[in-house]
Amino acid sequence: MKSFLKYVLATVTGIIISTVIIFIILAGIIGSIVSSASKDTSPIIADNSVLYITLNHAVKERGETNPLEGVDLPGFGTIKTLGLDEILERIESAKADDKIKGIYLNLSGVNVGFATLQEIRDALLDFKSSKKFIVSYSEGYTQKAYYLASLADKIYLNPEGSLDFRGLSSSIMFMKDALDKLGVDMQVVKVGTYKSAVEPFILNEMSEPNRQQVASYLNSLYATFLSNISTSRNIPVDSLHAMADRYAVRNAEDAVKLKLVDATLYKDEVIQDFQKRLNIKDSKKGIPNVSLLDYRSISTTSNADGRIAILYAEGEIVSGEGSDGQIASEKISRELRKLREDDRIKAVVFRVNSPGGSALASDVIWREVVLTKKVKPVIVSMGDYAASGGYYISAAADSIFAESNTITGSIGVFGIIPNFKGLLNDKLGIHFDEVKTGQYASLMSSPDRPLTAEERSIIQHEVDKTYATFTKKVAEGRGLSVANVDSIGQGRVWTGNQAIEIGLVDRIGGINDAVNAAAKMAKLKDYRIVKYPSLKDPFASILSTSKEKISIWYMKDQLGDQYRYIQELKAITQQSGIMAKLPYSIEVH
Repeated sequence: MKSFLKYVLATVTGIIISTVIIFIILAGIIGSIVSSASKDTSPIIADNSVLYITLNHAVKERGETNPLEGVDLPGFGTIKTLGLDEILERIESAKADDKIKGIYLNLSGVNVGFATLQEIRDALLDFKSSKKFIVSYSEGYTQKAYYLASLADKIYLNPEGSLDFRGLSSSIMFMKDALDKLGVDMQVVKVGTYKSAVEPFILNEMSEPNRQQVASYLNSLYATFLSNISTSRNIPVDSLHAMADRYAVRNAEDAVKLKLVDATLYKDEVIQDFQKRLNIKDSKKGIPNVSLLDYRSISTTSNADGRIAILYAEGEIVSGEGSDGQIASEKISRELRKLREDDRIKAVVFRVNSPGGSALASDVIWREVVLTKKVKPVIVSMGDYAASGGYYISAAADSIFAESNTITGSIGVFGIIPNFKGLLNDKLGIHFDEVKTGQYASLMSSPDRPLTAEERSIIQHEVDKTYATFTKKVAEGRGLSVANVDSIGQGRVWTGNQAIEIGLVDRIGGINDAVNAAAKMAKLKDYRIVKYPSLKDPFASILSTSKEKISIWYMKDQLGDQYRYIQELKAITQQSGIMAKLPYSIEVH
């Protein structure tokens, strides 16, 4: 009895101590947040300053209010991120800011998609029209980092640094042998010769049609990549192509010799260059600078009554209310209805960045776009992806803008029904038995048996019907024949440049171009831009999803680039119904 009481007392004491410690930690965090919030965190920008840009952080479509931003949390450091909208706004503001004399790009790895990269690059090119300078320096440029840096007035590289310039590649992970060893049979029903979302589960390498389409869009992305570098550096495209094919850039000296960079300098020499540009006579003085993360754009909000709404839709398309990082049919439909019924909103820019998802959820959103279009102009602006379901929800718009390197198309559908018979019955000794009231009562609900021919026929019929609906609605929205849409559909992926040629996209341009087009269509000369959906209360957002965010952060920290494979496997297990989705997670290196 004494031993029992001793253990109980020890447990209670431990719980009390743990509670006190957690309370103290939380109090410290909240105190830090309150203290930070009570201060004016906007930096004081000195005259003759340089805007410092690194982009060594994740970039979402839209910035979020983060109460932890700028708070130095023990073990986590200072948390700061920017959305693409904030990056573009701040660069545009710096262009007109008399205190900002130029931009310092310090780039190494840039972890964003090509279309996002293009929007940032275009914003920097626009900044240069102010006659202010842009200088880039790095100890090592990845290909994406160099693509951005190539527009700079001067590009410097550390003498012992590196510049990656070898062409683009795209790889796909195939899991057939692994699934065979596990005893899992992925039963596939699809429409589309190029709809290769299912290939990683049933093959060990690309099919020939898939290889053909990957080569096609990869070469299109590469053509844009080389063309823009060629224009900025005044080097012929053929020469750039030859450099990459020969792997001619093996060290910093090669980069200078081939005119990809202007000089090799150490950091102190780069600082001297800035001092000359800023006419700083005292060499001991530092360079007045402000980070893009800290810089605040100058407010240019109009007082006009007319408004243009930007509705952001980013992530996989799902039914219902969804969660953070998803395009939920109920949530987006509700926003579209609200914008349609608001007389102050004169036009809607629908910003889509999605690889697709549920065909049903896509159709629900498509309907709301059609209804909104009847009341006011709807312009779609495509991000890195607007493919399959992402294209479905875009097709009905008055006009579609995409970047030259946006990934779009993929008009096709599929369904995957796993059969775990080999794993459950043969390997684990787990068996299921059932009683049913009708022949098809257990359709797609029995985990340990293959589909019968009749069941497969039923599912194939539904997939065919969904594809017919998809192509019909694309044809109506784009003014094309169904036969034409089918010929460019079949699940095939296109870049923005290719999509222009086949009628899936109207114009090459970014979100600002789409806003200008919306204003013109709505006949607005003066207007306010309002962003939707409304952002969540930041404290509520952190508290409601803290467990999920912490687990994701930990997984990313431990797995690095390999985390995407966990995401793909998780997405597979959560799929249900007929999907209109990109073939796979496209990674271009």
